Amino acid sequence: IEEIEHPIVREALTMMEIDYPLEITTFADIPAQTGLGSSSAFAVGQIHALHALKGQMATKHQLASKAAELEVVRLSRTMGKQDHWASAYGNLNVFTFLSDEGVVVEPVFYRPEIRQELENNLLLFYTRLKRDASEVLETQNQATANKRDILRQMRDLVPELRDVLASGINLSRFGEILHQGWELKRSITTEISNSEIDEYYQRARSAGALGGKLLGAGGGGFLLFYVEPQNHQLVIRALADLYHMQVGLDAGGSRITYYDQTKV
Repeated sequence: IEEIEHPIVREALTMMEIDYPLEITTFADIPAQTGLGSSSAFAVGQIHALHALKGQMATKHQLASKAAELEVVRLSRTMGKQDHWASAYGNLNVFTFLSDEGVVVEPVFYRPEIRQELENNLLLFYTRLKRDASEVLETQNQATANKRDILRQMRDLVPELRDVLASGINLSRFGEILHQGWELKRSITTEISNSEIDEYYQRARSAGALGGKLLGAGGGGFLLFYVEPQNHQLVIRALADLYHMQVGLDAGGSRITYYDQTKV
C-alpha cells in the first residue's frame, strides 16, 4: 500500500485496514485545485466506499471525521474541515467548529420554492486559473492573528444568511451578503485575489450581479454570483471568456449509489 502514489487512496486504505487486492476507479466533473472541495469530496467518497466494501454502515459524522483526519492529520495539509463536512452531509447547513475539535451541525430549514429560486439565481464560472490551496491557506494562517476582527465579521454574516434562506423574504439579500463576505475575505491577504479575478468580479457586478465570491481558498478556480433572472444574459455575456457551468444543490451528501455484495 505504501507504494501507491495517490495520497488519499493510500491513506484511506491504511486507515480502513484494507490488505487485499481491489480496483479503484474515479470520475470527476471538475478539475482538481479549483476551489470546489474536490479533494475533500474524494476523501469522503473513498472512505464511504471502503466502509461499504467491508459491509459497514457509516454515519455522515463518521465519514466527515475520518476524511478530515486523513487530510488534515495524516497528510498534514494546510486546510480546514468544512469541505469534508459539506461533502458528507450535503444540503444547506450551518457548521460550527469548536475549539475541542467537536462539530455542531444545524440544518437550514427552507421551503422547496426558495431552494429552487436560489438555484435559478446562482451563476458559476470557471476562471481556468488553478492554484495550490495549501499555499494560499498557509499565507492566510500567517495573517490570521492580525485579522481576527475581519474573520469575526465574516462569521457573523452566517446567522443572517441562514435567516434569509429560512424566511424566503428578500432573497436578493443573499447576493448582498455574498458581496460583503467577499470584500472581507479578499482583505485578509493579497494571495486570495488578483487583478484578473478582480476584473471578472467587477464586470459581473456592473452587468447586474448583486454579489458573489471566489470559491475555495483563493487565487483561482470558480467565481459564484447571485444574479436575478433579468440580468442572467448580461452577466453571461460580460464573462463570455469564462466557462459557465450549471449550479445545483445536492440534498443527500455522500451516498452509495450501487452495492452488490455478490461481486465483493
